[in-house]
Amino acid sequence: MPLSSHRRLAVSATLLAALAAGVAPATSAFAAPGGPVAPTATGTPAVPSPDMDGVVAALNSAMANGAPGAMARFVGPDGVRSRTVGVQDRVSGAAMDIHSRFRIGSVSKTFSTVVLLQLVEEGRLQLDTPVNTYLPGLLPDDRITVRHLLTHRSGLADYTNAMFEHTMPGFEAVRNRVFSYQELVDLSLSEPRTTQPGVSYQYSNANFVVVGMLIEKLTGRPVADAYERRIFKPLKLTRTSYVHPDTRIKGAHVRGYLHPDEEGGALVDSTEQTVSWAQSAGAVISSPADLNTFTSALMRGRLLSPAMMEAMTTVTPTDATNTRFYGLGLRRYNLSCGTQVYGHTGTVQGFYTYTFSTRDGRRSVSAMANTSNHGAANTALGGTLEAAFCGKKPAPAASSRSAASPTARDLTSLPAERDLPERH
Repeated sequence: MPLSSHRRLAVSATLLAALAAGVAPATSAFAAPGGPVAPTATGTPAVPSPDMDGVVAALNSAMANGAPGAMARFVGPDGVRSRTVGVQDRVSGAAMDIHSRFRIGSVSKTFSTVVLLQLVEEGRLQLDTPVNTYLPGLLPDDRITVRHLLTHRSGLADYTNAMFEHTMPGFEAVRNRVFSYQELVDLSLSEPRTTQPGVSYQYSNANFVVVGMLIEKLTGRPVADAYERRIFKPLKLTRTSYVHPDTRIKGAHVRGYLHPDEEGGALVDSTEQTVSWAQSAGAVISSPADLNTFTSALMRGRLLSPAMMEAMTTVTPTDATNTRFYGLGLRRYNLSCGTQVYGHTGTVQGFYTYTFSTRDGRRSVSAMANTSNHGAANTALGGTLEAAFCGKKPAPAASSRSAASPTARDLTSLPAERDLPERH
């Protein structure tokens, strides 16, 4: 079965019809750029047209901050709009191509979460059961539950902080290395825990290494098989793959470039690597179109039941801005126009990625810049979300903070969230 259970395949015809209706073109829902957001004839609030000039400005800003190239793809009720800038290969000079594949880093966490939640639906595990129930003796604290892993509230230390304390030596030490899951867990457990289970959000790649272990223990198959059967094939994600520990990205792809710790140092081509240091926490390869399809399908309920989607999108703050939140393997951002978008960010050596969708799945954005270890480029790339989902900014005289949600804020005024340690 392509989806995780017979029960999901037995969704009523009424629900399927409703989902189908959700993908029908509805261009009247778009207001003119910069114009007022008015209700449609049916009373449904309209949404602003994407500001594609603003998207390009964000991509160019990522380039100005050290990325050789960048791209973004927006999908909305009136179709697809994509933009590219710069190059995807500094040696050949090949222009950035919207169809090319790249490493998506921690966006992989959302794929892993979907698989695990499907297993919850199938009755193979429970969210609030201790991890040690399924992986006896793995963790030193029986209070750590499956939910704590998915929400980054386990307290397990992020081993990548020490691993990449020095960017280039750290990367070269693991570029071709193949780790076992247990080795990565041991690296985490060799460091003090960051919090008591369930107390606070502390982002850690170790959590999703354990998620990968759970998937393989419960299915008896490699995590690659679970991704393929449960997500890639059902959604026809033909440009998405999990090839660990192969170092190659097959087919047309973007080359990634890593900034060394020394300011002004030469970029290092980091494209080929096992990504074994991340595995189920960050080793998936994809493309802008496939990421749009994945986030939209997830939000539309094609991969999980309504109950699981409710659990996945129940979020808590990740900082004091009341702008950024985390659910189960899923980020939520509150944008300046009041729109809430769900998805994930991704960082892997040489690549920054954003992929987000509105809760109804009708609008989605995926964006990538081919560099890393340069936070200003990451923050700049995040500006594609504001431009795509909020449209053109109103004239300053007409701007009013009270017009937006009290918890909304322009993400470009905040440093990007970090999925890996960075020096710049």
